Amino acid sequence: MATLLSTAPNYRGAGIHQYSKALLTHLPQQAPEFEYHAFLMDRAYAPAGVSLHRAAKPSESPMRRILWEQLQAPRLVRRLGIDLLHGFAYALPIAVTIPTVVTVHDLTFIRFPRAFPRSKQQYLARMTALSCHRARVVIADSRATARDLQSLLQVPAEKIEVIYPGVDERYRPLPPEEVDAYRQKKGWPARFLLMVGTLEPRKNHQGLIEAYAIYRERARQPLPLLIGGGKGWHYQQIFARVQTLGLEDHVRFLGFVPWEDLPWLYNAATLFLYPSRYEGFGLPVAEAMRCGLPVITSTASSLPEVAGDAAMTIDPADPEALARAILLVTETEPERLSSMRERGLIQARSFGWERTALQTARVYARVRNRHA
Repeated sequence: MATLLSTAPNYRGAGIHQYSKALLTHLPQQAPEFEYHAFLMDRAYAPAGVSLHRAAKPSESPMRRILWEQLQAPRLVRRLGIDLLHGFAYALPIAVTIPTVVTVHDLTFIRFPRAFPRSKQQYLARMTALSCHRARVVIADSRATARDLQSLLQVPAEKIEVIYPGVDERYRPLPPEEVDAYRQKKGWPARFLLMVGTLEPRKNHQGLIEAYAIYRERARQPLPLLIGGGKGWHYQQIFARVQTLGLEDHVRFLGFVPWEDLPWLYNAATLFLYPSRYEGFGLPVAEAMRCGLPVITSTASSLPEVAGDAAMTIDPADPEALARAILLVTETEPERLSSMRERGLIQARSFGWERTALQTARVYARVRNRHA
C-alpha cells in the first residue's frame, strides 16, 4: 500500500515517497517469485512487474486518502485475493484480516508533536500504534527508530525488523568538468557549504545558521552557505534568523531542489552540513556521501548509524561545536576533506535499494510461511 507515493516536483515527492517508488521498482527484480499489487493515489508512476490499483479520484487531501485506504483498500484486498499487505508508511487498513507488515520511518509526530497540526498528529500517533500492534512485522528504517518503537509505542523487539533504505544509483561522483559546467549554469558559487532538508524545526536550520554566523566571524575566507529544501512547518523563523544576524548576502535559499539537480548539487559543494535533531534515517547524509561529498552531521537519533566513521558528528544543540568543525575541515586541516570523501564513498555502499528490497521480500516470505 503506497498511497503516499507522489511524483510531484515538490517536497512532497521526497523521503517516504522515494522509499515507496524505489521499493516498488526493485521488489519485482529482487524477488520475482511474488505477485505484486500496489494501491496508489499518484497517477503517473508505473513500475514494471506491479499491478497498479489507483484511486478513482486522486487527491492530495489527507481525508480523501485516509477514506480510500480504510474503505476501498480492504475491498480490493478481498477482491484480488491478496494474502499479505504491506503498508509502506505507518498505516494499515483496520478492516483487513490477512497478515500485514508496516514500515515506520520515524516517530517525529510523537517526538515533536507541535510540529504538526493537532488533528494530523493525533491521527498519526493512534493509527501508527494500532497498525504496529496489528502487524506481524514492523519494519524500522534504523536501530534508532526501532528503539523509539519499543519505548514510545511498546512494540516488542522481536516483532521489529531493521531494514535500511537505499540510495539511488544516480547519486555518484560525476566528472569534474561536467560538474563545473552545471554549477556555472545554475549560478552556484565555486566553493560553498550545503544543507538539504525541508525547512522545519527538527532539521535544525536555526542551529545551523547560528553556527554559520560564528564560523563567518572566525574564518579567513568564509564560504557561502546554500540551503535546499521546500517550505515545511514554521519556516518563517529560519528566514527571520538570517535577517537578524545580517547574513542575507551569505546564505542562499534554493527552495525545493528538483531530483535531477540534486546529484549535481552534492558534487559541486565543498562540505555538507546536516545538524538535524531527529531523523528516522537521514537520507541526505547517505546521498551526499555517495556523491563523494564530505559530511558533518549530528549525534542525534539514527544519524550516527548512517554516518558510520565517515562523517564528523556534533551535538545538534551546540552551534559553537558545529562552527569549530566547519573551520577545522575548511581552514585548519583541509586535508581531512579528502579522507572524509573516501570514507564516505565506502560507507554509502551499505545503502542499496537492491539490498533493501531483498531484505523486505524475506520478511514477506517469513510472514507467509508462518501463516501457511
